[in-house]
Amino acid sequence: MRTIEAQAVVAGLRVAVVVSKYNDFVTDRLQTGAMAALAAGGVDPDHVTVVRVPGAFELPSAAQHAAESGRFDAVVCLGCVIRGETPHFEYIASAVAHGLTTAAAATGIPMTFGVLTTNSAEEALARAADGPGNKGYEATVAAIEMAEVIASLTRHAAPRL
Repeated sequence: MRTIEAQAVVAGLRVAVVVSKYNDFVTDRLQTGAMAALAAGGVDPDHVTVVRVPGAFELPSAAQHAAESGRFDAVVCLGCVIRGETPHFEYIASAVAHGLTTAAAATGIPMTFGVLTTNSAEEALARAADGPGNKGYEATVAAIEMAEVIASLTRHAAPRL
């Protein structure tokens, strides 16, 4: 049996980082974490494009357009939805999760879910703190790894008879 795992940064990896502007006191920190992960992974800063969208609900649409452009090997999606007094939280969180899953499946480009869904601003800030525990950092590491896995699967694909 052969196991395919991410091995090294794909040469010339191109990444879109799609960031919600809503709750920017958190999402700016997630973006900082994402950029730190890209730097740590050796991704050329010239191959990174940051796309800012109004809110988390708009992440799937922008991510799908980025993927369909053919310009990116992975898309990192960052947002923050904080529970309030109405069921709005559940609708937005569900729509974003399903939208990103659908967009990734439709395009074949890995999209990671760096969207915080928390009960409070304090919980969100704790997940956006400096360091590798930052959820933007974690989502970016996953995006790099998935781009590598997909590239490896593509390179090793055997022709069907």
